Amino acid sequence: MPRAIWSGTISFGLLNVPVKLYSAVSKQTVRFRELRESDGSRVRHKRVAEADGKEVSYDDIVKGYEFAPDQYVTLSRDELSELDPKKTRAIEIKDFVDLDDIDPIYFEHPYYLGPDKGAERAYALLTQAMDDARKVAVARFVLRNKEHLAAIRPMGDVLTMATMRFADEVTDPDDLRSELFEEKPGTPEKRELDMARQLIDSLSTDFEADKYRDEYRESLLAMLERKAEGKEVVSAASEEPEPTKAPDLMAALEESLAAVRGESSDEVPASGSNGGSSGGTKGKRSSKASSSSTKKGTSKSGSKSSSKATASKSKSASKAKPKTKSRAKAASK
Repeated sequence: MPRAIWSGTISFGLLNVPVKLYSAVSKQTVRFRELRESDGSRVRHKRVAEADGKEVSYDDIVKGYEFAPDQYVTLSRDELSELDPKKTRAIEIKDFVDLDDIDPIYFEHPYYLGPDKGAERAYALLTQAMDDARKVAVARFVLRNKEHLAAIRPMGDVLTMATMRFADEVTDPDDLRSELFEEKPGTPEKRELDMARQLIDSLSTDFEADKYRDEYRESLLAMLERKAEGKEVVSAASEEPEPTKAPDLMAALEESLAAVRGESSDEVPASGSNGGSSGGTKGKRSSKASSSSTKKGTSKSGSKSSSKATASKSKSASKAKPKTKSRAKAASK
């Protein structure tokens, strides 16, 4: 059963709500020990001094900050303790903001906040008020001798809290632009953009966390289990995906869209023929999206004479190419 790792008080104006902090995640990392290959003996690490190679006990170690190569400013434990943030048990709410205003890059570790004994009513009041206002509380608190910025928000009848990075800890992408792009990216063509939007729309669905699994960890555990049973393990050679070249973008988009819809690539309509925009219904990965956009395109046709001309062309074409008739019939469905 999860145990509280910290207890304190949410400070909101003159309202103080005693709470307990619980970790919201449990890492499922596969951990390895270091062994000597010849006999499987455990390998231990020791702290040794570079000067003479002798082992150093923990009590003889001080913290040093390297301000120049091989030049350090040292601080004792007493000196560091004077700089420790104030040992407060308060989670002090500073502001209420919209969740969309916080970029996910600022979030670090998630927690649950539960009411401490006797604080259930005040806790429920704060949770309900925040839920009604659809706001996120930005707060400060101290955990493990470090001051943290945090975002508190309701999830049903429970408050969640995620520690956040400070602004100066997040690298501005403009500072990496020369590293991110070896050459300046060109502006996408409209037909490429339209096809990409159709592909995104065809793959759009509601988020379901349960359907995403750590496939690497599962494969690793299965391999370890087979080896533990004395079975031979044969690893398949992995292939790195080739980057899509600029001239092949349209072909790759058309093939991807056809694969999602379960069609062959020659059945994907050329971008721009139906307005180019993604007209499919979110979450439904089928040819209904293309058929609905086809219906919209045909409803915009001009006079009856043009419709008759189109019908006569389709009729003559169907005699020459029987497959066209079957495709048109499938599209009309």
